[in-house]
Amino acid sequence: MLNIQTQLFEATDVRFGPIDHETHPEIESKWTHDAEFMRLMELQPARPLSPAMVKKQYESIEKQMDEDKNLYYFTIRAREDDRLIGKALVEWIDWANGNGFIRLGIGAAEDRRKGYGSQALSMLLYYCFRELNLYRVTAVVPAYNEGAIRLFQKFGFMEEIRRRKAMHRDGEFWDLVSFSLLNSEWQAQRMQASA
Repeated sequence: MLNIQTQLFEATDVRFGPIDHETHPEIESKWTHDAEFMRLMELQPARPLSPAMVKKQYESIEKQMDEDKNLYYFTIRAREDDRLIGKALVEWIDWANGNGFIRLGIGAAEDRRKGYGSQALSMLLYYCFRELNLYRVTAVVPAYNEGAIRLFQKFGFMEEIRRRKAMHRDGEFWDLVSFSLLNSEWQAQRMQASA
């Protein structure tokens, strides 16, 4: 049954929004100076970015969203005060096969472990499966990111591929783990939850 009233971009405590080129570069620049956030969110080597560099990245993201049609980028904002707290992406979409990759992260340490990531992931999956009509989504996580692994497992993601010692961080090699969730699995979970 179709529910037109479903809020695509709002949950209890967070909402998805577009990039704000005035205020967001300063905030996200601070996140790039936080080694923990960068190691949890990014698979490439961490490096601090200036607000101008972040703004340039935003311009590149928006250009890619307009031209390539295989990237959807959302800011995660706290509903109480509309401040930027994170980002969520659907990227590398293969439309012919209905596949996409997802990433999300909560920026400031004081905003983590408050359930914002769960709410954002719930909205992101709804967007992937209902709005984009994807067949499956994949999340790639370093093995040291235990919080993200628990989050994806909580949402029913299955471990598919473990690339042994594929990532070097802090003088150690770590496995990279690919998790996936099928549209049918997501729908079955939603049916169970509402029963």
